[in-house]
Amino acid sequence: MSKQFRTPLRSSRQDIDATRRLVQTEQTMAKAYRLAFSDEDFMTSEALRGVRFQLEYLKPEMILRDNNIESTIVLFGGARIPAPGKEPKSAKTKLAKENLKKISHYYEEARLFAQYASNAAKKHDYKEYLVVTGGGPGIMEAGNLGAKQVGAPSIAFNIVLPHEQAPNKYISPQFCFNFHYFATRKIHFLLRAKAVAIFPGGFGTLDEFFETLTLIQTKRMEPIPLLMFGKEFWQKAINLEALVEAGTISPEDMDLITIVENAKEGWDKIAKFYRL
Repeated sequence: MSKQFRTPLRSSRQDIDATRRLVQTEQTMAKAYRLAFSDEDFMTSEALRGVRFQLEYLKPEMILRDNNIESTIVLFGGARIPAPGKEPKSAKTKLAKENLKKISHYYEEARLFAQYASNAAKKHDYKEYLVVTGGGPGIMEAGNLGAKQVGAPSIAFNIVLPHEQAPNKYISPQFCFNFHYFATRKIHFLLRAKAVAIFPGGFGTLDEFFETLTLIQTKRMEPIPLLMFGKEFWQKAINLEALVEAGTISPEDMDLITIVENAKEGWDKIAKFYRL
């Protein structure tokens, strides 16, 4: 957390510890007596939603700043895509299982792409180009794995989901964050992003892709390499050309996206963009 400075004032932690040592009485056990910042019922109340937004923004930001993390390379992609040779765990049908196996090579491309980014990060003392994922399985796991295999730290912005998805084991523990709000998580994904790599995925991947694309298109975000891995997959999944034909986007909007097929091709685009 943020570096502490010396102060003659009694700390909040000391007061929390002091109240816990008190003899339990009807008064000390009352909800009203709890210190506001250590009262879970109060802190999770509807009225404090704005405060929780602020806290979810501040905690990762303070940790990343204290570690002098300046920039990141973000990997988005499907949690259901298995490593090559492994059985898809979440496939509901035989067809889905076969199709997930067909695109499992993108797990390997994500792993290799993360290694390229992590090798660049090493040259910058791990302050620039750190790999960031959503912290789950599939493509996210591949990204954190690739970084770990070359001895680099990596970041994960996890989120609490109904099916209790645990962080993958390749994330650097000191940078394994957890979120309640999708909104604050999205801010952190893009706050330091020097490039965003979109691998095959589902609704979550599409959400993150269009969020990034919209910010760049509307000039709310500086242009950065926005890579889409897998021309065949994405041409079937979304028809952006139809939007051009309909006039709802401009032809030049298509230039905001770069289609690539493999890790080296993807990293070469980033290296050229930043003259690495």
